Amino acid sequence: MKYFVVFFVVMFSFFGMLPAQTKSKKSSNPPVAPKEVSDPEAKATLEKMRKKYQAFQTMEADFALTLEIPQQAKEIQKGKIWQKGLKYKLDFNDQTVLSDGKAVWMIMSKNKEVQINNMPDPGEDEGILSPQALFRIYERKDFIYGITNEYAANGKILQEIEFKPTDKFSEYSKLRLTVDKKTAEFVELKGFSKDGSRYTLVMSKLVPNKPIEDAVFVFNKASFPGFHVEDLRD
Repeated sequence: MKYFVVFFVVMFSFFGMLPAQTKSKKSSNPPVAPKEVSDPEAKATLEKMRKKYQAFQTMEADFALTLEIPQQAKEIQKGKIWQKGLKYKLDFNDQTVLSDGKAVWMIMSKNKEVQINNMPDPGEDEGILSPQALFRIYERKDFIYGITNEYAANGKILQEIEFKPTDKFSEYSKLRLTVDKKTAEFVELKGFSKDGSRYTLVMSKLVPNKPIEDAVFVFNKASFPGFHVEDLRD
């Protein structure tokens, strides 16, 4: 789960996005660099995407995470996601994340261990594990973002939106989100680490509004005999 968790706390980049210049009066004080701001056009695109996916009653999709780490062979890991309101389930690389909207269970089959945590607040980094938080990440105050590219591919017009963290000590330099301009569909999310690592997430076979039982998002201890369960909730 390490790379999956790390990827979703990637923060984003848009360089050179400055507010409009205004006339300034002469002053003996040293000049202050204008504050970088996010691009309103990019925000409109992101809001359109969020509304599209939040309109689904449920969602089921396959995804692939490509890991490109310096001096290591490229690795592609595949998984599946289910979502129903605030509830979600992720199956990924012999690990499962379950949330009933109140708590989060991380099930690590290889170690036969389960960790239970509180459901993170929307503003916390851990909340990025939530599909809802992924589509609302632009609302956070610690990133700036903007459209950096628009191009045609496979008969679609795609927009690339780059985010960067306002914290210069962040482990990541940027994240790049690709969106279908016409349909507002999520296409790809790519994270760039300062150590040269790259993480690319692609979703496929998305099925909206498929009936999903609430039991899918509930941890059943009887299904994991011999597993150590560590409850880290407050």
